[in-house]
Amino acid sequence: MSDGLIARDARFVADAIKIRYTPFVAAGGEGAYLLDESGRRFVDFGAGWAAAGLGYSNEHVKQAVAAQMDKATMAGLLSGINQPAVDLAERLVELIPGDLEKKAWFGLAGSDAAEAAQRMILRATGKPRIISFVGGWHGTTDAMMAMSAHPSLGGTLGGAHVTKVPYPNPYRDPFGGDGTDLTDRCLGYLENYLFKTICPPEQVAAVFVEAVQSDGGDIVPPDDFMPKLRALCDRHGIYLVVDEIKVGLGRTGKWFAFDHAGIEPDFVLLGKSLGGGLPLSSVVGRREVLDFQPGSALFTMAGNANSCAAGLAVLDEIERLDLVERSARNGALLLQRLTDRLMEYEVVGDVRGKGMICGVELVDDRASKEPNTSLPAKIVYRAWELGLILYYAGNWGNVLEITPPLVIDPEAIEAGVDILDRAISDALDGAVSDETVAQFAGW
Repeated sequence: MSDGLIARDARFVADAIKIRYTPFVAAGGEGAYLLDESGRRFVDFGAGWAAAGLGYSNEHVKQAVAAQMDKATMAGLLSGINQPAVDLAERLVELIPGDLEKKAWFGLAGSDAAEAAQRMILRATGKPRIISFVGGWHGTTDAMMAMSAHPSLGGTLGGAHVTKVPYPNPYRDPFGGDGTDLTDRCLGYLENYLFKTICPPEQVAAVFVEAVQSDGGDIVPPDDFMPKLRALCDRHGIYLVVDEIKVGLGRTGKWFAFDHAGIEPDFVLLGKSLGGGLPLSSVVGRREVLDFQPGSALFTMAGNANSCAAGLAVLDEIERLDLVERSARNGALLLQRLTDRLMEYEVVGDVRGKGMICGVELVDDRASKEPNTSLPAKIVYRAWELGLILYYAGNWGNVLEITPPLVIDPEAIEAGVDILDRAISDALDGAVSDETVAQFAGW
């Protein structure tokens, strides 16, 4: 049956929406495991690009959505009020730290949240410029592809108002050094050079940043990066927008990745796991900006009661299941197991992570650190054959990204690392040919 479905998918579903790594057909899911049509169970180290934070079978989310659907199949927010949206807005505002008077905006995906934030901030401030970071990924609308600085989005022209600066990557110092004083050199380049030449700070409305840069290679910046970036923004009257779409809501072992730095952003972007499987995103931030121009950033289905009911259930379950603390504890186990097992391979240059987001960077050899761009596809494909789902990302497409559902237990972590270890060994031994992975190019 799966062969027929694969063929129909190829015939009728547009390739523009696909980034395929294997011919996996998802037929169901249980917690942190996925099932194919034959009933075979896979350890899930991807969580649908971190969207399935609660896994695939959370009863509280299902019941909350069903109860709301029983009331009405559609209750919007555009020209009316619905209680789940108001309740969720209040909860999110209370979750974001700080004394600022905040509100919540709702959308359907992380991309529209980032785009809406840019639009509202530019209009409210009257300033024309934005700062973002190389390797950043903020969405796949044209405006957000232009704001992002990920190589896979480089074909999208535009964003001339966006100045892109180096992200402090401890493994790949963007200035070619040894990582010493990395934060000061990256932010110094912005403040002492770009601000004094091509990007006057008084024209900059906001800085968009990920506190852990995900698609750029699962990069954990130095501890002083976010505090010093916050201070830089304060010195120049610039808003700080933190993109937590992929790494927020408990994934890093704190409610939000920026919590590790103890800072207070002006705006926080949320999406992916927020909807518990339904389309939902949010911008939480300064009231004076989000209220500046009514109707300036709206979608008919945004803030619909069904998605917001799911969002409320997600927050309830994160608290009930103690997933923030579990992510910290199990994430430490995951990182240790990955390091112990995978650093034995010369092609593994670095293993890094924070909580339940880890990156395994593949290189030709550790001395040169030359990105290995052919091996990741073979490892991911072989892992699928062995019973593990994961993806790869990074600026060079050479980083195995590991973002399991937050509900994963130590047993599944151990099993997944075992499979990944074997998949690397098998791929190095030639178990997967170039021809086999040619149609599964990923990024």
